[in-house]
Amino acid sequence: MSSFLEGINDLVLGDIFARFSKAVLLPGFVVIALFTAVPANAQQTPASEVKTNLKSSLTDLSSLYQKEVDRLEKQQQQAKELYNDGLISRVEFEKGETALADARAKVEQVTKEIAAANQPVPELAILSDRNASSSAVWSTGSARIDNLIHYYGKQYGVDPFLIYCTMSQESGFTSGATSAKGAMGLMQLMPGTAARYGVTNPYDPAQSIMGGARYLKDLLKMFNGRVDLALAGYNAGEGAVMKYGNNVPPYEETRNYVKLILKRYAVKKPA
Repeated sequence: MSSFLEGINDLVLGDIFARFSKAVLLPGFVVIALFTAVPANAQQTPASEVKTNLKSSLTDLSSLYQKEVDRLEKQQQQAKELYNDGLISRVEFEKGETALADARAKVEQVTKEIAAANQPVPELAILSDRNASSSAVWSTGSARIDNLIHYYGKQYGVDPFLIYCTMSQESGFTSGATSAKGAMGLMQLMPGTAARYGVTNPYDPAQSIMGGARYLKDLLKMFNGRVDLALAGYNAGEGAVMKYGNNVPPYEETRNYVKLILKRYAVKKPA
């Protein structure tokens, strides 16, 4: 899978799963997450409260991303010394440079989003529905990919917004992405996972989204609808989740992966 934030000691899932409504601004779009265990009656949330929640979430993400930049800068400084001494290859050194550039780009993007969140916004209505895990206005920037997410989400019974959030973390909506571990495409399918779901070309958007949606469906079913465990399984493998008693494995990479996606998805923890 993709490289994830390290150095955060605790994953406080309770804060993520608490009963609240939160809006998250993703690149170029306002995403309004809708969730709460109340009767499905419409209710108004003041715009000021929406903006406060929005900025709080973005600030948390910015802090996490900046910690990753700090870690990679130290790592790359060491790599530079090793490269100058001829102890590592140019390929290894340049791989670190790319990872650092990507991490800095994330910080820059969130900074822009925070600035946009500080601009005046119209009153936003937030609805609650006990049967809807989330509903949102979102886009990958590609109408075709958006349509494929909706199509396969509906076909396999997976919330399209969950597919969107997973894709955002996995590949940043880059269809040609390949991780250092060999994960491929929009949904970053490993070769074994791709083969399991009949994906012959993981770089094809339709095949990648189909395979990722089916995998999420199976993980959600396996873990009784627990989104946190499904995401942990997507990242570390379902075997790792089961190994630790159907809990998020104690891997910093996986814990931060789950935390970042749930920051966006913001669902209510099942009872």
